[in-house]
Amino acid sequence: MPETNPKQQLGERFREVNGDHPMTDADDVYVSAQFVALEGLCADRGRDVDAVRRLMLGQRLPLPGYLRSDGAEMVPSDLFALADEAGGVELLEAWFIAHWADPVIGKAEWNAYLSGQYVCLHSVTPAAIQRKTCLTTAISASEDEPDAGSAQWSERLHALVDELDALEPAFTAYDRLRFGGPTSRDTCIDAVRARFPRP
Repeated sequence: MPETNPKQQLGERFREVNGDHPMTDADDVYVSAQFVALEGLCADRGRDVDAVRRLMLGQRLPLPGYLRSDGAEMVPSDLFALADEAGGVELLEAWFIAHWADPVIGKAEWNAYLSGQYVCLHSVTPAAIQRKTCLTTAISASEDEPDAGSAQWSERLHALVDELDALEPAFTAYDRLRFGGPTSRDTCIDAVRARFPRP
């Protein structure tokens, strides 16, 4: 029985994690504008693409963010940046987890990072992940603040929303299918701005 090639294995793993949802033409256009094809990135960086696919399958690097409808594995252009900063792929997991005071939370974030589903950030770093969590938590809790509805409250809320807006890309329809509902941009940026317009 012939061995499954790494590209095929990676496609299967991607669908296990994300479900088997069709990519529309609009999805493909969005993804091509925001991400790069793994094969092209590896060629540019002098890396063996199948070796990188094996690192993804071995949970040493994150899965692709998207599979375009032509089968291209789409990844962030800075895919290798964190491993380089950590001192190599072997050191990446410990380096990543160490950014959280609670190693249990750090490990959970590492697993989320490996899923490739952190397509909610322009740049996926521990600092950006932590800031996004802080912002979405604060925005979601804002209506319970004592001065909710005041001019000062509105100013604080919109400052949080603007900061989150700068961290997050637009998302695409495919994301709402694989995540089973609205994205954080839908709930914490667009809905908040619609419900509480700037004075």
